[in-house]
Amino acid sequence: MLAPVTETVRGLAAVVLAAGAGTRLRPLTDLRPKALCPVDNRPLVDWALDRVAAYAGRTAVNVHHHRDQLLAHLAERDVHLSVEDPVALGTAGALGRLRGWIDGAAVLLTNADSWFPVSPASPPPLAALVDGWDGDRPRLLCARDSQRGDFGDLRYVGAALLPWWSVRDLPEEPAGLYEVSWRRLHEAGGLDLVVSGGQHVDCGTPVDYLLANMLASGGTSVIGPGAVVQGEVVRSVVWPGASVGPNERLVDAIRAEDVTLRPGRG
Repeated sequence: MLAPVTETVRGLAAVVLAAGAGTRLRPLTDLRPKALCPVDNRPLVDWALDRVAAYAGRTAVNVHHHRDQLLAHLAERDVHLSVEDPVALGTAGALGRLRGWIDGAAVLLTNADSWFPVSPASPPPLAALVDGWDGDRPRLLCARDSQRGDFGDLRYVGAALLPWWSVRDLPEEPAGLYEVSWRRLHEAGGLDLVVSGGQHVDCGTPVDYLLANMLASGGTSVIGPGAVVQGEVVRSVVWPGASVGPNERLVDAIRAEDVTLRPGRG
């Protein structure tokens, strides 16, 4: 059984990264920001906010791509909004801009496009990351992946704990955390890499976005509110308000407004 959450963890400031253009997920991200693409009819950013809520006293979300949509969606949420303009600042630059808001706290960082399943029978998605953290060393949640490893055979899966000392000097300019901080720390043995025992999906491509929806729904099609389905839909996602005609058959597909993707077809 996991140990209780420490007081170090309870004082966290959470940052949800939601500013990216999501170029690999186009044309879906031409319609809306990646953070608002729904998994099981919930925007990815809402999954991320729920993920950090149990551990952080306050939360910030950075926005850039399709920011008007994200600002409207988050307007009623108790979150600090960090608008990046004229360009997105990357993972490091986002924290650099938020330096004053973070104000000496440790940071619980998560990517909005990283999806983790939630089950009453399993520990919370970030439990392995936060359990027992002493607040001294940056700690990254990883999975074993010999083909796409970031640190040997470990691949970062979009959640990290960062002490203030590792955040306070980050530049407020476009930069990535791996390039300006994590690679050097790893080479010096200064990163704590925790292997996740649960599932996780980086929803960066149509294939993986469809996979996340199927894992969330147990393999049944996900039909959004207001969608009109007259034809046959199998293991597919139909966005809110979209339609499937009476003579159509969607299999392993995504229907979003007037866009249809079939990522399962090679």
